[in-house]
Amino acid sequence: MEAEQTTRREAAIGAAGCLTAVFGCLAGFAAWLPYGRRALFGGFEGETNPDVLWLGLPVLVLSGTAAALAVFVVVRGRWRTAIALVAAVAGLAAIGYGFDVLAGPPTTRHCAPSC
Repeated sequence: MEAEQTTRREAAIGAAGCLTAVFGCLAGFAAWLPYGRRALFGGFEGETNPDVLWLGLPVLVLSGTAAALAVFVVVRGRWRTAIALVAAVAGLAAIGYGFDVLAGPPTTRHCAPSC
C-alpha cells in the first residue's frame, strides 16, 4: 500500500512539474508577443526584423520555462537544481542582451530630420 502511495505522489509531482514548465513557456511566449508582432508586422516603411523570431522567441521561451522550473524546485527544497536553473536564466538573459534579441525594426528615429 505504501509503494502505491509513493508512486502516486511521484506521479503528481511530475505532473505538477510538467504543468509548471508549460506555464513558464506560455509566460515567455506572452512576454515575446508584443516585440514579435511589432518586429514582424510593423516597422517603418514595411521593414521587418526576423531575428526577433529566430533569436528572441527561443530565448524568452527557454527563460520563462527555466524560471518557472526554478520556482518549482525551490518550493520542493532542491537548492542546487534551483541555482543551476537561475544560472541558466542569467545566461539566457546575457545572450538576449548581447544579441539584442528584442530589437524591433528601424523606426522613424533613424530617419533624417526631413522625415
